[in-house]
Amino acid sequence: QVQLVESGGGLVQAGGSLRLSCAASGRTFSAYAVGWLRQAPGKEREFVAVITKGGSRVYNVDSVKGRFTISRDNAKNTVYLQMNSLEPEDTAVYYCAATLSWYGRGSSYDYWGQGTQVTVSA
Repeated sequence: QVQLVESGGGLVQAGGSLRLSCAASGRTFSAYAVGWLRQAPGKEREFVAVITKGGSRVYNVDSVKGRFTISRDNAKNTVYLQMNSLEPEDTAVYYCAATLSWYGRGSSYDYWGQGTQVTVSA
């Protein structure tokens, strides 16, 4: 069982930065791939980035365009999403999610956090 808790969301002006954190419980956290996904009002949930258990990173290049960086600290059971040059289009609820078997952007996840709101003003 893994429990995920996101933090770090908030209100920021366009061009600003935020760092989201996803803190996990469970001794086997390092065995999971952890992804960040987001959902804006009235839109489908969208893949943002994932980091595998081996540290490989995959991004939704179309959406994040080199502005976001995902990282993990297994000693702290935490995954981060550094978001720079934020745009109003980045406004959404951001979720972290964990899976033992990540195979691509369409992967299903075993555990989800409750989400954290990110709002970017123009």
